[in-house]
Amino acid sequence: MALLWHGRGPDERDVLAPVARAAAKLGVVVLVPDWRSDAADGGRTHLRESADYVRHNAADFGGDPERITLVGWSLGGKAAVAVAVNTAAFGNWRPHAVVGIAGAYHSVAPTTGTVPLDDLRLGDSMVPPVPVWLVHGLADDVVDVERSRELATALEKRNWPVSLTEVATDHAGVIMTAFDPGRDRCLPSAAGHAVEAGARTAGILARAAGITTR
Repeated sequence: MALLWHGRGPDERDVLAPVARAAAKLGVVVLVPDWRSDAADGGRTHLRESADYVRHNAADFGGDPERITLVGWSLGGKAAVAVAVNTAAFGNWRPHAVVGIAGAYHSVAPTTGTVPLDDLRLGDSMVPPVPVWLVHGLADDVVDVERSRELATALEKRNWPVSLTEVATDHAGVIMTAFDPGRDRCLPSAAGHAVEAGARTAGILARAAGITTR
């Protein structure tokens, strides 16, 4: 089972529909909540409530509450990784695995109010690591791919299991979408680079959730 968080745009779970459906076709039960980064607390309450909901209701969807993979794109990716490296700031919940998609990890995360890279470098070395899967587009001009590279390096130095996949697309394409300036949001895309990259992202999500894919 996977809990998938969208990015900065308020209540944009529909943006993640293409990649969520692709992961579902691979056998993953994917729950995608809305949340608002423009809330007074930056969306922390919404994100916390969504995690609590999935943990308490996982069995109703055929999932295991002890094996929830936390996934996020863009700001949601930073929010997800922050939970893994600073569990104390998020109710001491540790997900089974984390997938960060096109995230920037050198600034404050809405889930913890702290910087994931700082938490990792300065945190308790005895905190049990969880597998971290990172995906980033090489043509991303919103969040540079170096942000995922530096996190992967920091995780490796702390002996965390980490995988970084770089794909030939941009910030929106990595989730099988394209940004529409006129609507100021990402919409499903049939472009070859987005379809291919989104499929790879879905496959990584599935593997992180424990589903073997080809």
